[in-house]
Amino acid sequence: MSKSSLSHANKQEYEFGGPIGAFFIIIFSHLLLYYLWISLTYYNGSLVYPSSLSDFFPFLHRMTNYILEGAHPTMYAAGIYLGLIAFQFLLAKILPGINVKGLPVPSEGNIQLNYLCNGVASWYVTLITAIALHYTGIFPLTALADNLGPLITVGIITANLFALALFTIATITKKETTPTGNLIYDFFMGKMLNPRIWGVDIKLFSEIRIPWVLLFFLTLSAAAKQYSIYGTVTAPMVFMILAHGLYVNACMKGEECIPTTWDIFHEKFGWMLIFWNYVGVPFVYCFSSFYILENNIHHSPIYMVFLFALLLGAYYVWDTANSQKNRFRMQLRGTYIKRKTFPQLPWGTLKDPKYIKTSDGGALLIDGWYRYGRKIHYTADTLMAITWGLSCGFSGILPYLYPVFFALMITHRYQRDVYRCSKKYGSDWDRYCKAVPYKFIPYVY
Repeated sequence: MSKSSLSHANKQEYEFGGPIGAFFIIIFSHLLLYYLWISLTYYNGSLVYPSSLSDFFPFLHRMTNYILEGAHPTMYAAGIYLGLIAFQFLLAKILPGINVKGLPVPSEGNIQLNYLCNGVASWYVTLITAIALHYTGIFPLTALADNLGPLITVGIITANLFALALFTIATITKKETTPTGNLIYDFFMGKMLNPRIWGVDIKLFSEIRIPWVLLFFLTLSAAAKQYSIYGTVTAPMVFMILAHGLYVNACMKGEECIPTTWDIFHEKFGWMLIFWNYVGVPFVYCFSSFYILENNIHHSPIYMVFLFALLLGAYYVWDTANSQKNRFRMQLRGTYIKRKTFPQLPWGTLKDPKYIKTSDGGALLIDGWYRYGRKIHYTADTLMAITWGLSCGFSGILPYLYPVFFALMITHRYQRDVYRCSKKYGSDWDRYCKAVPYKFIPYVY
């Protein structure tokens, strides 16, 4: 690494509470996954805690035994999990798609990396394959629900080994992007920015092809399991299938917009992104689906109409806001490609949008949805998360863990964005904040 790179590395500021915060996030993430699984598997999704102070160590013993007995890794679970990753990687490598360029990467000499975006084709092939495997009896969808514990453990092992491997390779080969020098923190945040295997960008692949696809099929598996037990799929379960289906489809149909996002352009690929993409997102975010399964949740028609309306309304804002923002960036660079992927919603592309030209040559959008709020897509995303909890009703607390977690995460991300943008744009950022005074909720906050 050059002296200038080392100098820049020394100026890196800690996030997430630094090394201590990173260490506790790593520990907490593992415990959270098993806690939620134990709650679903043995307590119908209820809050689990020691009955008294004297029950604390027996409680830990019970929890440990649950994991050892019901979540030990199996070859079958490993075959399912690793098979999905291998299949998705193969599709990412061989299927046709469009080629887009990312933003210039300062740490790589300002080169613009090429990205093959074939997510839509991969998604449709995956759906067809899953349906065929299910109806031929080769791989019934209920297998995911029946092996949830072992799948979580296999995912945890895979994610940790993958993060360790990339960290080791980056250290040995010196392909490091602004490391801090602290072992724990650099492992947590990562050292490599854009690792690639056989031409496939691993960070883009990991952010799109694994977490959301696996999440959707976990929910579909919960629905299949519900049908096998009760002979029907309830409206709340149908709601969750739609909610997760819309999300994964949106990621796939708009994949060409993702290479210019913060995660791909700036965020290093370390334990944080690897663990949460490969195991955290799918196995934590599926809690509502399995809660509905375990408790056979039903709601009134009026309540379900309200939920579907709220979900679809929030989804429309989220989808079109993200489209407006990312297509605006692509239009400025002359890389915008008009797509026909389904669904292309009205007002997804702005004509002659208003924006603030910054002194460094950048542009800050102040039109479309973004005239009403700087992070309006975060608001819509949070509303969708809330509907996932609402689909479970009000008999338990844990279904609302994800909406609360998501709101805290998105708030922290907003603070990171503000800090970065205020440093980057200076007085231009102040002008932007005056032009768009509201952060999340128009005319309120």
